[in-house]
Amino acid sequence: MEKKILLLITKNRDLANNIEKEVSHNFNTTEVSSVHCGYSMALNLLPDVILIDYSSLGLESLKNLSNFKSTHFLNKSLLFLFGDLENKKILDNNFKDAVDGIIYDRGCYRSIVEEIEELIATQGCLTQYWKDSFMGLFNLLEYPVILLQDEKIIAMNDAFKNDFFITGRQQIKLTDLVVGRNKLKVSETLKKFVRGKHMKAVTKTSLIMNEKIREARITFSKLDKQLSGQMIMMINFTGNDFPLKEEVGSNSVEIEKYFSDYCKEEEQYFTKREKEIISLLCKGYKTREISETLCISAKTIEKHRANIIRRTHSGTILESIVYALNHNMIKV
Repeated sequence: MEKKILLLITKNRDLANNIEKEVSHNFNTTEVSSVHCGYSMALNLLPDVILIDYSSLGLESLKNLSNFKSTHFLNKSLLFLFGDLENKKILDNNFKDAVDGIIYDRGCYRSIVEEIEELIATQGCLTQYWKDSFMGLFNLLEYPVILLQDEKIIAMNDAFKNDFFITGRQQIKLTDLVVGRNKLKVSETLKKFVRGKHMKAVTKTSLIMNEKIREARITFSKLDKQLSGQMIMMINFTGNDFPLKEEVGSNSVEIEKYFSDYCKEEEQYFTKREKEIISLLCKGYKTREISETLCISAKTIEKHRANIIRRTHSGTILESIVYALNHNMIKV
């Protein structure tokens, strides 16, 4: 049986460790230490159960608790609060109608899990609810449709499988459908769309299918602003197709035109202060030296470094600098 997903929001390490042990047979557990991080994580995981530990987080941290159940993607997740019996009056008065259940500490971790399992048993299994519903809608469509996480295809409808001759559980990327020399360009294009302000883009391009290149109208649509990197792509073939040749690529005037809007803004993508920090980093300055030169604290510099890495979707500051230089985002 496929395990359900439990998202535990707590600062209490002892509680987290013991809950994880108790549910290990039936749940995969993810733990975060704040409600803010928990909301973002929930949108990515779409968990079956969300358990929020009031005892370690406090009343102030729950002021936005209603966001969980009011969000379309999370209203099928079971939301529980965990607290001490001495706080029962506060929790009942403030949150009884905002959650699916309030679990009180009776000194036994097993009793917490039993209460969760009892409610799941009465409301049915929620695992993969959204995925199943989403794929059910997918398969009603006659056009090939895929769900992307960045450039990785994480779900595809029957029409896509039939048109692209996909069998079994093949792990493929969108770039696998593109002529080799254009893979990098397509990858960069997707990154620009993900971090851009638009929720939808329509273009014409060419895809490799069954030893041929087929012209198609492509529609990209982001699922939600909070779900970074996730988007739907629908393919509508125009009817024109050509034999696959090495010299034929998947360049598209339309897609280049659409994403050129972002390219024009690249120079402004970093703030003035971030550009100053990158420039000094390129010259070999350490954090202390940058702090003295720009008259800002080391903590502020670290915050700017984190922003630079986030903006360029990199893993390290060195990768960010290389990316920025290669894309003419800075001048050194």
